[in-house]
Amino acid sequence: MSHSLEIRVAGAQIAVTNDIPSNVAAIGRAIEFAAAEGADVLLTPEGSLSGYRARFDQDEVTVALEQVTRAATAAGVALALGTCFNEPDDGRCYNQVRFVDRSGGLVGFHAKILRCGSHDDPPKGEINEFAARPLRTFGLSGMIVGGLICNDLWANPACTPGGDPHLTQQLSRRGARIVFHAVNGGRDGGRWSREVWWPFHETNLRVRACSGRLWIVTVDSCHPVDQPCSAPSGVVSPDGEWAVRSKPQGEAFFAHTIEIEGPG
Repeated sequence: MSHSLEIRVAGAQIAVTNDIPSNVAAIGRAIEFAAAEGADVLLTPEGSLSGYRARFDQDEVTVALEQVTRAATAAGVALALGTCFNEPDDGRCYNQVRFVDRSGGLVGFHAKILRCGSHDDPPKGEINEFAARPLRTFGLSGMIVGGLICNDLWANPACTPGGDPHLTQQLSRRGARIVFHAVNGGRDGGRWSREVWWPFHETNLRVRACSGRLWIVTVDSCHPVDQPCSAPSGVVSPDGEWAVRSKPQGEAFFAHTIEIEGPG
């Protein structure tokens, strides 16, 4: 006989900039929302603390990380925090989702694997700026979860030199039931942003959730706020349908309770 497990997730579609105090303030608003909604864990976009970049003031980011971690711990909310960070064990910069439990302890981090790059030999782009680590799962709030960052999920063939390893399905085979997907997609407000990239991103989210039988929690940066995001934010169920989704433009928060059938 099976029983169900519940986790309440929150997501923050916020403007990610290179101004760290502004980022901290936005994450702080999201933590307040998550706490008010009784959320177990909050997801923020790619690079939401440091800015989406490989060169930044590491000391400033470290202090900011301590600040948002204290705020989340005081609120009783775990974090799936998108940030870039120089890891002290090897001194390399990783574009990561940092999983922090409700007591403020670091569970671990997912480092972006499908870093964008050109099809030159050798490729050019962020693939040369960020290091990668092997795919893994994490235990968070009683669930086995995974993290993916932006192109890790949709493997855009225009900017993925190494091909598509289907990371969602790999996570599913490793026992993950939920994937926290942090996004910071490019957009220019033009026809391709509206007619090509948005539907490509949304279709990939729905197909990969369904094919992996996974819940996907996803949030994009809303910077610049005068343009729609590059991808929808919200929660996609294992049948590929939206359980909840945010407005397509500007700062927005959401919360949703995920119920998962567990073993008896």
